[in-house]
Amino acid sequence: MTALTLAQLAEITGGELHGDGNVSIHTVAPMDRAGEGEITFLTNVKYAKHLGECKASAVMVKATELEHCKTNALVVADPYVAYAKVAQALDSTPSPASAGIAASAVVSPEAKLGSNVSIGANAVIEAGAELGDNVVIGAGCFIGKGAKLGANTKLWANVAIYHDVVMGTDCLVQSSTVIGSDGFGYANEKGEWVKIPQLGTVRIGNRVEIGACTTIDRGALDDTIIEDNVIIDNQMQIAHNVHIGYGTAMAGGTIVAGSTKIGKYCQIGGASVLNGHIEIADGVIVTGMGMVMRSLPEKGIYSSGIPLQTNKEWRKTATRVHRIDEMNKRLKAVEKLLEQQED
Repeated sequence: MTALTLAQLAEITGGELHGDGNVSIHTVAPMDRAGEGEITFLTNVKYAKHLGECKASAVMVKATELEHCKTNALVVADPYVAYAKVAQALDSTPSPASAGIAASAVVSPEAKLGSNVSIGANAVIEAGAELGDNVVIGAGCFIGKGAKLGANTKLWANVAIYHDVVMGTDCLVQSSTVIGSDGFGYANEKGEWVKIPQLGTVRIGNRVEIGACTTIDRGALDDTIIEDNVIIDNQMQIAHNVHIGYGTAMAGGTIVAGSTKIGKYCQIGGASVLNGHIEIADGVIVTGMGMVMRSLPEKGIYSSGIPLQTNKEWRKTATRVHRIDEMNKRLKAVEKLLEQQED
């Protein structure tokens, strides 16, 4: 178990220490359950009244809530960001693979491995693949011919990286994700599907994190691009030639069709669907289950869909939706009649 003093955590978070800096902290816990040796945080001021009851060894708060603390405190600009940094410092998550190369791993003699590379059991590294320093490859992973992974990148078990995929430094990919599979490209000749070989690849920047069971397709001619500092959740489909801009966050279950360009610092809510060949401006927020059928050229918050109702209410709403054309015709007829009466 990792343990750090409160003074050390103050340095990590940039926080101002109030209390005993020698207190040992081994984990982060919720405010209502935190106890000795644990640190908690306050992000919602409406819970400030509970600080006096908190039994944690320390609390991370903004300066405006310090007066409510009855224990050691770190005063920080953003308690949630501080929580993230402390959680990283105390993280006890094991490595995806033990140090060194497992005996059952299959590594081509034509692959290039940096220093301190770890490769788990039954992983396959093909010819021409390049793994940077400190790369960790989990059990059962596949790294195809010519693929390149930058320094400090980690893959959990059973990740498949197809040929010629390029991934930057400090990336993290969760289990069973597939990067570089064929895009959905076919021509139709008199009812018969003719496969179009996907000749591009996938290029992923630095500090990109990709969740479990996500698929990112390679480009048809040009490449699929994921810029630096992008976070992609679980069970997502990123189609061929999609371009995702710097710092964008995409929540689980989202589907992005081919050749869509998503700007920088966008936030795409879970279970959203984005049509192909459209462009999303920088800073766009799409709330959960958004159906984006056309380009969004301006920054803003966008929503679609019908919020949950009782089945009885939903059936009435659905019936009315089906009658919109009829209701529109009736409305126009009434407006025309009123105009005639005014004349």
